[in-house]
Amino acid sequence: MLSHKETDLSETDLQEMYRTMLLSRRLDERMWLLNRAGKLPFVISCQGQEATQVGAAFALDKDVDIINPYYRDLALVTHFGMTPEETMLSAFARGADVQSGGRQMPGHFSKKASNIMTQGSAVTTQIPHAVGASYVFKMNGEKRVSLATLGEGSTSQGDFHEGLNFAGVHKLPFICLIENNKYAISVPVHLQYGADKLSDRAVGYGMHGEQVDGNDPIAVYKVMKEARDRAVNGEGASLIEAMSIRLTPHSSDDDDKYREADELQKNKKDDCLESFKLYLLEEKIIDEAWLQTVEAEIKDTVNKATKAAEAAPYAAPEHTLKHVYEEVNNG
Repeated sequence: MLSHKETDLSETDLQEMYRTMLLSRRLDERMWLLNRAGKLPFVISCQGQEATQVGAAFALDKDVDIINPYYRDLALVTHFGMTPEETMLSAFARGADVQSGGRQMPGHFSKKASNIMTQGSAVTTQIPHAVGASYVFKMNGEKRVSLATLGEGSTSQGDFHEGLNFAGVHKLPFICLIENNKYAISVPVHLQYGADKLSDRAVGYGMHGEQVDGNDPIAVYKVMKEARDRAVNGEGASLIEAMSIRLTPHSSDDDDKYREADELQKNKKDDCLESFKLYLLEEKIIDEAWLQTVEAEIKDTVNKATKAAEAAPYAAPEHTLKHVYEEVNNG
């Protein structure tokens, strides 16, 4: 793991990074349990990719930067301001869900107040949206960046090429972060792309490209911080490929039988949450007492969020058509 001394991260920053990773993991685990208990219809997981998401999130300025996440980005949106209760309201499809009022599947993140742009179900559509936001920032002379995240499978879609080509031509303050967990549902990387590195495609778009260890939140932070600095200084866009791990099946509807048992076992050993915890312990940034306290606090937070969301009412039936048809006030 990259030493934090090679960055501007403080010990408090590192503690908060771990806390965000742990909170996201415990929320994710709780949703899986609720799904298996028949209380939630669907879960799509962030487990194994928290290091990439938190490293990227801490490198941005959440007060001004815009994020365009993909469906696994629970840790990213949690740092940007999605609360545990809001996550659970979406999972339970309750009316108070800030993302869609309970109408959209979980993982369709959206919260305008937290600079989280809404996303659609068709993969990769967030790329042109994110590029469009960065074009506005450049035209207005704003020191802001727009981040889009996606899995490696989405790089095969046309929106990926169109968006990155436009960002490269106009030198936009845009960052594309590929969270490469090596499987697009069940399709492995050797059937997805022919390049050694997806980040090498940056050359064709006239932008900076770099691959990073996605299991190392400090390394991801460093690369993303440099990308943001280039963007706000007028040096254009970046394509960052973070090599990460998907610890779970694609979703709660997937049996994961296309992966060998030894691969799954190795992934567990390489769990970014465990490796980051070990680093922080070795560096004496945290201790066992701190860990126990944080675990207890997060358990209480997740319990309260779950109970509040489960008790919340569903939206009224007529809310189904909200924002679908024009609403005319004849009064």
